[in-house]
Amino acid sequence: MLSKSSLNFLEKLMNCSGPSGFEMETAGVFREYLKGFSDRVYTDVMGNTVGIINEDAEFKVMLDGHYDEIGFQVVHISDEGIIYFHACGGIDKLTVPGTEVEILSSTGRIPGVIGKKPIHLLKQKERDVAVELEDSWIDIGAENKEQVEKLVAVGDPVTVRSNFKFMGANRIMSKGMDDKIGAFVVAEALRELKKRKLDIGVYCVGAVQEEVGLRGATTSAFGINPNVGIAVDVGFATDLPNIDKKLLGDIKLGNGPELSRNCDNNVVLVNRMLAVAKKKNIPYQITPGHRASGGTDTATIQLTRNGVATVLVSVPNRYMHSPVEICDLRDVEGAIKLIVETVSTLKHGDTFIPGVDK
Repeated sequence: MLSKSSLNFLEKLMNCSGPSGFEMETAGVFREYLKGFSDRVYTDVMGNTVGIINEDAEFKVMLDGHYDEIGFQVVHISDEGIIYFHACGGIDKLTVPGTEVEILSSTGRIPGVIGKKPIHLLKQKERDVAVELEDSWIDIGAENKEQVEKLVAVGDPVTVRSNFKFMGANRIMSKGMDDKIGAFVVAEALRELKKRKLDIGVYCVGAVQEEVGLRGATTSAFGINPNVGIAVDVGFATDLPNIDKKLLGDIKLGNGPELSRNCDNNVVLVNRMLAVAKKKNIPYQITPGHRASGGTDTATIQLTRNGVATVLVSVPNRYMHSPVEICDLRDVEGAIKLIVETVSTLKHGDTFIPGVDK
């Protein structure tokens, strides 16, 4: 079970707002938490935050969870006080109208709503299609441009309003679950690993700008130059109507974290993790992923320098890239335990050459 202090950190992290390129608030919360058990913590020029234990060890493991989230950015302020915006990351247009948002300005969080033309004024053909972002706007209740400009500037980032809550006995809901839940997992894994006697170095990375091209993981992995990289992201839960299990597999909330088997995952490392899961009785679910390669930080960590043995651990997620993503804390706990127990088996001299290493 997660401790009260861990759950407090989870809630604080989820209530942060930090779209890609503007992760400062989230980085601050993450950095402060890591200081409680890391040998050293730093944030780099990109905004990645790294907590380290056993920094002098030659063999290095990188734990990665990105803490940026999808959002928007202010583009134009009209004379009427209406704010126009563009997307930052993979926005689902169908979920945008009516969303409560917060503009992260120099004056603080400015609340607003995303508006559109009322349904009564739409032509019939317009009612059956998603509203384009260019036809939507943000309303902060201002009466004119001058009022807006006292609070908001062009270029300010925008996120969905913080809305974290516990649901039922085991589940949590929040905007930005993708992938602050992964950042939470790697932080908790580092905290547990600090209690163990390891002869390897562990680097816990809260990565930035994943949603716009895996950018933070690219630079942090180059700097760390790890032997092993374990990325934690969210995966698609398929225990919902109208999701084809023939395409994505049978993935249920509460049945354990997902282990991926595709081109981004080193076969030897995956087999080691599977063996650990069976030995320690840690529930897990297998997925080939929804594509052969790409889409998570694993892909870019794997290609660092002369190559890294990588594995992706995913927390099943409902309603990905919506304002109401849902995960199960049992899967979160399983992901933490699986990573801790797997890393604890690693030692200097381990190699992961497919077809050669057993």
